[in-house]
Amino acid sequence: MDFDELPSGIVGIGGGTLLDLSKAVAIMLTNNGSASQYQGWDLVSKPSIYHAGIPTISGTGAEVSRTTVLLGPEKKLGINSDFTTFDQVLLDPDLTEGVDKKQWFYTGMDCYIHCIESLKGTYLNAFSQSYGEKALELCKEVFLDDLSAEESRDKLMMASWHGGMSIAYSQVGVAHAMSYGLGFLLGVRHGIGNCLVFQHLEEFYPEGVAVFKKMQQKHNIKLPTGICANLDETEFETMISVAMGMVPLWENALGKEWRNIITPEKLEAIYRKI
Repeated sequence: MDFDELPSGIVGIGGGTLLDLSKAVAIMLTNNGSASQYQGWDLVSKPSIYHAGIPTISGTGAEVSRTTVLLGPEKKLGINSDFTTFDQVLLDPDLTEGVDKKQWFYTGMDCYIHCIESLKGTYLNAFSQSYGEKALELCKEVFLDDLSAEESRDKLMMASWHGGMSIAYSQVGVAHAMSYGLGFLLGVRHGIGNCLVFQHLEEFYPEGVAVFKKMQQKHNIKLPTGICANLDETEFETMISVAMGMVPLWENALGKEWRNIITPEKLEAIYRKI
C-alpha cells in the first residue's frame, strides 16, 4: 500500500480478532505486498507504525502476543514477528463486563490452554514458566473458586496478560495446532475450537484435561458435538494439512521428532471425536 502520509497510529478496541486485525494493519502500512506473504515466523522486515490495544474480553492474550492470526486463502496462520506486538496496551477489567457467559468461558479457556501447552512444552524456559504458572494459578481461581464478578474480571484479565507473555516466550501446542484446522475449514472460532480439541487430549495433557472438565462442569458448559460427523476424506485431509503445518507448535508439544508420534491417521481419529 502506498500513502502520501501514514496515520499517526492504530488503536484496536475489542476481542482477539479485532486486536489481531489492528496489529496486522499496523504492519501492512509499512510492509509491501499481501498479508499472506507474512504469515509465518519472522518474515516482517520493517517496523510497523505505532499501535495500541484495548481488550474488551479476557483470555486471548492478543494484547501482548507477538502474533496476529489471519485466515488466508490457503491457511490459517499468524504473522509472528517482533514488530507485531502492541506499543501500548490499556487493561481495564470493567470493559469486559457483560460478556456472554459461554464466550467468557471459551475465551478464558484459551488462556488456560495457553498455560498448559506452554508449561508442558519443550520450549519452556524461566520466563515462560514464571508467567505461565501465575496465569494458571489465576485461571484456577477464576474458574474453580467462587469469586465476585468484579474480582473474577480483574483476575481473568491478568491471567490473559500473563498467559500471553508465557507463550510469547515459548509456544502453544497440540490443541492450538488442531484448532487451526477447525477454524480454516469450518470457521470454528478460536476459543471454542481449542475447547473442542482439548477435551480429547488426555494422551498429551492428562492433568490439564481433567481440570478443564472440572471447570466445564462447574459452569455447566455443554460443548457442541458432531462438528466433524459429516466431513469427507478430502475435508479431513485439509484440516490435517493445516494442523500439521504448524511445525513450531508440534515441536514445542512433542520435540523435534514429533512426526514419529503425530500421523495424519492419529489426527483424523481425534477430529472424528469432535
